[in-house]
Amino acid sequence: MEEQGQSITVVPMQPCHIEELERLEKECFSTPWSFDALVSELSNPLAVFRVAEIGGRVAGYVGMQHIVDEGYICNIAVFPQFRRLGVATRLMETLDEYAKENDMASISLEVRESNVSAQQFYDKFDFEVVGHRKNFYSNPTEDALIMTKTYGGIFS
Repeated sequence: MEEQGQSITVVPMQPCHIEELERLEKECFSTPWSFDALVSELSNPLAVFRVAEIGGRVAGYVGMQHIVDEGYICNIAVFPQFRRLGVATRLMETLDEYAKENDMASISLEVRESNVSAQQFYDKFDFEVVGHRKNFYSNPTEDALIMTKTYGGIFS
């Protein structure tokens, strides 16, 4: 794959990314975020959205809400042609760096109970299952696991 030789650049989400991110959402999720929902995050002071680019092309993105000293990951997605190149890893590293720089206590997310590969991916970043949400997902209906990574304090 030609992209393998190119480096991954992570930048804050900008208006120029929205069309591609809307396409990515539709490709990856059964209940995708809309164009307008993505645009609204550009002016949300709590939003920490980062886009991974390879060769100037959108490869993936991650979105997180930063509330006081906690983060909540809304979505992480990578276009199929850019998977297995370290894009998701680089995006998670970026959030990890952000969390440390901003003295965050924790970052949490939900993941489909059946999505074992995603759970294993988050486990590599020291996320642990801390809870369960019944029927959290639709299309199809499925329970979610709540996974959290803590920073500092007695639990890290």
